[in-house]
Amino acid sequence: MIFRKIKHLLIFLFSLSVVSGCEDSMRFDNDPRSNFDALWKILDENYCFFEYKEIDWDAVYKKYGSRVKNDMGNYALFNLMGEMLSELKDGHVNLIASHDMSRYWSWTEDFPLNFDPNIQKKYLERDFAIAGGMYYKILDDNIGYVYYGSFSNDIGDANMSQVLSQMAVCKGIIFDVRNNGGGSLTNVERIASRFFNEKTLVGYISHKIGKGHSDFSDFYPKYVNSYDKIRYQKPVIVLTNRSCYSATNDFVNVMKHAPNATIIGDKTGGGSGLPFSSELPNGWSIRFSASPMYNVNKEHIEFGIEPDVYVSMTESDKSKGKDSIIEKARELIHSSGR
Repeated sequence: MIFRKIKHLLIFLFSLSVVSGCEDSMRFDNDPRSNFDALWKILDENYCFFEYKEIDWDAVYKKYGSRVKNDMGNYALFNLMGEMLSELKDGHVNLIASHDMSRYWSWTEDFPLNFDPNIQKKYLERDFAIAGGMYYKILDDNIGYVYYGSFSNDIGDANMSQVLSQMAVCKGIIFDVRNNGGGSLTNVERIASRFFNEKTLVGYISHKIGKGHSDFSDFYPKYVNSYDKIRYQKPVIVLTNRSCYSATNDFVNVMKHAPNATIIGDKTGGGSGLPFSSELPNGWSIRFSASPMYNVNKEHIEFGIEPDVYVSMTESDKSKGKDSIIEKARELIHSSGR
């Protein structure tokens, strides 16, 4: 599949550049200053969003580097490094030690949830089924509802065929990926290919080819293929919120181009940089975005994707045990006239 081939190519090329960089300039001792400098330099030479996010990385070094002390303990050093990494505003950037993992969650925590699991479960109660991590059922108004909570839950072709075959009688499908933090790009293509009738350009990807902040390869086109057997031809409504991240962000970008799809809910959380990892002298790991993804207009999707229709959960609906976004999706499918 094209997603897998691109990922393998980028991993190979990126590995060559990191190994070369380490041999040339990344030799550090195991002390607080050296570990801090190693972290800063790894990102300086390999992180992919400095220019897009207009981050002055040298100024960040001065701001946090002045606080490094050679007698500081591991916990203090870890917390300082985590503060520095938060300047990148990137949920794919994590410092990982045996005692903790730094994380940046403002991409979702600073926004309304637009998802209540207790209310959402009411739409699936009693006779729902599960296939490859997808929870699904046909609602009482003959609309199919599918909830997929993680792209890390592998889906097979047989799973998709089973679900779509059962929902062939429906007026349309609601495909809910709210609170889906991402996972495998293979599952993105496996699902999305069921809603396209021909191979379609859905975006681009590039990768770092040098140590400079603007040293990137040409754009590699990304296509989604059309599955050659069971495909869905009726309306499909994709539900999103700010907790749609990483592979889910990519899925929403792909589904923007499905002929019968509509995206509703809130803007996604983003996370378009394909993540890679490296290691500090003290054994801590650093995970970071190294290969940016773009939409078909070659625009960054790092900070999220706008829905076609904005819908928020209302207090009035919640008090009645209703999900405003699901109800709007049902309304749109009924009004489509199919």
